[in-house]
Amino acid sequence: MHAMAGLGAEFNVISEASGLDIPLSGAGAVSFVSFLDAGTHTLTLTQTDSTGVNSEIDLDEADNVYSHIGPGVGGTWTAVTQTADQNVVDGATATNDCYVITVRASQLAAGYDRVQCTASAGTCVAIIHDLHVMRKPSNLKSSLVA
Repeated sequence: MHAMAGLGAEFNVISEASGLDIPLSGAGAVSFVSFLDAGTHTLTLTQTDSTGVNSEIDLDEADNVYSHIGPGVGGTWTAVTQTADQNVVDGATATNDCYVITVRASQLAAGYDRVQCTASAGTCVAIIHDLHVMRKPSNLKSSLVA
């Protein structure tokens, strides 16, 4: 028996995701991985509506976003809370220069189906996971279409 690769079976990925609206209509969650070597940066989280009916709103701490920081070269992860701005995650240091933030589709407000993570600097990769339908990578639907 031949197992499917992770891409398409378990996840889809967008390597340059900062500022993009990531739909969660075909997946249970998205994890954003952000890294900035030798510096600190913040991540701003918002939720949007693919139909354009609802205005963009903050995805804030009350929504129980799962945020962690750790060394980009591997090591121990530490939970981090959002700032007083409520939708900004800030906690990176020179040692802990990598973020992983997971947002579940169920955490979005009613009428919202996309999440956006904007990095103030560095990289931001979106890993869309808990896919509702498994496909070969070549048959994956665009990860930017709701």
